[in-house]
Amino acid sequence: MNRTAYYNDMKALARATREKYGLTTPRVMKSHLRRIYREQGIRIDLWPYRMKELRGAYFNDELGPTVMLAKGLPDDPMVFTMSHELKHHLVDRDTTVACCSDRTAYQHIEIGAEVFAAELIYPEQDFIDALKQQDIRPGTCTPEVLVRLKRETCTTLSYAGLAKRALFLGFAAAGSLDGIRWKKLEEQIFGVPFYKGIHRRRNR
Repeated sequence: MNRTAYYNDMKALARATREKYGLTTPRVMKSHLRRIYREQGIRIDLWPYRMKELRGAYFNDELGPTVMLAKGLPDDPMVFTMSHELKHHLVDRDTTVACCSDRTAYQHIEIGAEVFAAELIYPEQDFIDALKQQDIRPGTCTPEVLVRLKRETCTTLSYAGLAKRALFLGFAAAGSLDGIRWKKLEEQIFGVPFYKGIHRRRNR
């Protein structure tokens, strides 16, 4: 199987998983994934130590399937990481990836997990439909469009994930979403969240 077909299979699996567990919106929460984990028999181990760039890991040994998660991750990265590791459980549980020193040999497995996670949280076709409803044509998607889309859909797919998808699908021009300070732009459009306003006033 070539890699394009493999990634399409991961998208199809993600959509089937959404249907199986009743995920009907692009706002997938940690509670949804904890329920799926329970039904799949996956134990969660919150790791309290800094793991450099590692946010999660999947193990399947004599103790059964376990997902290790970096404790304290913000909600969006935590949801994505849990979704990423769910793919490893559903597809790769018998693959000894962690024992392989040649990491590039398993690059497609990791990319497949990223594809699965993004599709599980916010299906690609739903994203396309949402932009088309706003008459966003190829090459015209701006950072402001994505900020408003995230607010309107309440999706837990991160700004980085939304930007990557917009670029991949050709809705945004190359380089047009680089270096965006998403939270600052969000505040410029919608104002400072109430809790942040209180915190800033207290610190003056």
